[in-house]
Amino acid sequence: MTKSLLFFALCFAASITLAQAPQSFTLAKNPAEVGFSAERLARLDTLLQGYVNRGVAPCINTFIARKGKIVHHKAFGYSHLEGKTPAKTDDIYRIMSQTKLITTIGLLMLMEEGKFYLDQPISDFLPKFKNPQVLVSYDEKDRSRYVTRPAKGEITFRHLLSHTAGIPYETPVSELPEFKIPFFASLEDISLETVIDKLAARPLQSDPGEKFVYGLNTDVAGRLIEVLSGKPLGQYLRERVCEPLDMMDTYFFLPKEKIGRLVGVYSQESKGSPLTPHAYDVFQKYPAEGARKLTMGGAGMSSTISDYAKLCQFILNKGEFNGKRLLAPATVEMMSANQIGDNFVWDRMDKFGLGLQIFAPNTHYGDNATPGSLMWGGYFCTEYTIDPKRELAILVFTNMQPFAQGTEVLRKFRIMVYAALLE
Repeated sequence: MTKSLLFFALCFAASITLAQAPQSFTLAKNPAEVGFSAERLARLDTLLQGYVNRGVAPCINTFIARKGKIVHHKAFGYSHLEGKTPAKTDDIYRIMSQTKLITTIGLLMLMEEGKFYLDQPISDFLPKFKNPQVLVSYDEKDRSRYVTRPAKGEITFRHLLSHTAGIPYETPVSELPEFKIPFFASLEDISLETVIDKLAARPLQSDPGEKFVYGLNTDVAGRLIEVLSGKPLGQYLRERVCEPLDMMDTYFFLPKEKIGRLVGVYSQESKGSPLTPHAYDVFQKYPAEGARKLTMGGAGMSSTISDYAKLCQFILNKGEFNGKRLLAPATVEMMSANQIGDNFVWDRMDKFGLGLQIFAPNTHYGDNATPGSLMWGGYFCTEYTIDPKRELAILVFTNMQPFAQGTEVLRKFRIMVYAALLE
């Protein structure tokens, strides 16, 4: 075969592969159809029902699909413990930091439209971030007395999406009135613009690009979406991301007719202690009550597990789902590549791309998951894993905080999923 014929053959093969990317989910005829052991998958039911029976979790929702075919989509426990309301697979969960991937996709769509480039300073669009300061020291007794120095560089879009901007959730001075902002949501009448303007005045934890510092980076990205698109964040993400991907149960603020499907938020203060409704008012009432105004791009959305699975398949499909292409394959590949250099995600020893953690070969969190798989989770114990090599989407949701055994539940779930996959 000549080189030119080989080239066209490869292009044709690639186009067929792309066309065959799953655009909707279907039920597998049986687990073996996509390489799973039915016997080993059944161990999941025993594990998760056991957590419910022992009072470790109020409810657990699962979704496992390979090559677009669902092999496990179940609900365990109770969406509301008080009335023993049985959990359902279409229950709505507060997904917290899983909002970050949705916001990241929305912002990168604007990049593809030529609105900005990754290494461009965000101060070009948010001038209050010009000439950032880094916190050097502070007075333990009077934190209004603190010292800063000029940062070594400007914050860029890449820094925000890779959590290397130096913007944590909290700093030693974040409780000062001039810097205090809502953690992820508010029942009060406050705008995203107001929140981000206050954040811009707060000193950074480290120089932009220096370290992995998990925090309010994606919330700033959400404000950039508003500036670049001219639309409120919630409207933009709804119109440009959620509706095209058929994520029709994903919102910042739930419509009245869907509030009844929102699961309760519970606490477990220590291992073995009873589950109780979370005492923090905002956690319980958001996103159903209050002013319904603040949209935080880093942690403000709610969704069903099947809706979010579509987003995972969108990543597996390299930028398309439901017959809609939102990002080019090259952009999704960039999201999935290490953007933090020699830094690591905490003690997990993993890397981070744009909006996604990447399991390293020596991961201290991914266990038996395929190296290169992508994941993140939410503050109320929701989590997803996207495995491009094995064409696998794994999700597990519950809603609790604090959650004494949260890491155990999430990790054992993923471990047993991979243990059930025999090819």
